[in-house]
Amino acid sequence: MGLGWAGQQHLEAYAARPDVQVVALAGLEADLLASLGTAHGARHLVARWQDLLDVEGLQAVSIAVPTALHAPIAVAALQRGLHVLCEKPIARDAPEAATMVEAARTAGRVLDVVFNHRQRGDVQALRQLVASGELGRPYAARAWWLRRRGIPMLGSWFTNAEASGGGPLVDIGVHCLDWALHVLGEPRVVAASAVTFSELGPRGLGGSRGGSKSLTGAASAYEVEDLAHAFLRLEGGGLLQLETSWAMFRETEDQLGMTVTGTDGGAELVVRGAPAPVGDLRVFTDSPLTADGEAADRTVPVRPGRGHAAVVDAFVGVVRGDPSAWKDHDGSLALDRARVIDACYASARQNREVVL
Repeated sequence: MGLGWAGQQHLEAYAARPDVQVVALAGLEADLLASLGTAHGARHLVARWQDLLDVEGLQAVSIAVPTALHAPIAVAALQRGLHVLCEKPIARDAPEAATMVEAARTAGRVLDVVFNHRQRGDVQALRQLVASGELGRPYAARAWWLRRRGIPMLGSWFTNAEASGGGPLVDIGVHCLDWALHVLGEPRVVAASAVTFSELGPRGLGGSRGGSKSLTGAASAYEVEDLAHAFLRLEGGGLLQLETSWAMFRETEDQLGMTVTGTDGGAELVVRGAPAPVGDLRVFTDSPLTADGEAADRTVPVRPGRGHAAVVDAFVGVVRGDPSAWKDHDGSLALDRARVIDACYASARQNREVVL
């Protein structure tokens, strides 16, 4: 469900698998629905998601629609015994996400959420570097995704608080949060202190990207942040800083990345572009030393990841695998991410640290 960029990524990944058949598509864009239906051999083409759930023979659905629709569609699909792959964020907030997780547990079906950036080859290489112990104990990290003109179309559902749940923090910041905690080995976030700013969007600045209309068809005022900073305390005394923007005065290219500071070394991943398939990953240590006594820092070679294709492959593998493993894929990790994002927004509103 959903025919935009994300939905098409799902479609292409499913189509690449000989053991998967695309049975039905749902979307409001009639011409696009027809062309994608023809390209992927889908027998049932419908406008309403409710009608798609009535199609017989479905085993699983992909959800790539505005965030406000994630929970109602996922819960309805799970209650019908369907497995669900949902785009990030899991929902507008943690209470909505919790209804999805509960529905998955009650139905005994898979609920996976698309965190495709942890599938990047450079992020995986950074994760392996930390897990190897070369950096020692990681105690401080920073993750960011910054855009200069990246508001997904002013006046669309993205900039409507009721439809989206927030701005860049919940949209792309949740990616930063996910890959950072993944790299660090999933430490628990125990407290959040955050600030958000809405300086450019309300003035009509920073909106050069394409996007869909609001859910009502009418243009929305700019109701969300365009820049967010968060300071996350981790269990055991560690720190993770998040920085994410849709619009700010900076260099033109998007940039995302992560730094990790450990007791025995550090690492920095910087990806320049929108985003580029591969970034630059560097390691900083005091040993071994070069002949002149300088630290022998190095660049780690990395390969592109598979993004959505890897996510879809993992989802299909779980669905087709041992049903006893389905309970381990109930969306609870994405729910944890939602709770952290909620704490960040609460901190920004209340101007204080929020304990999770």
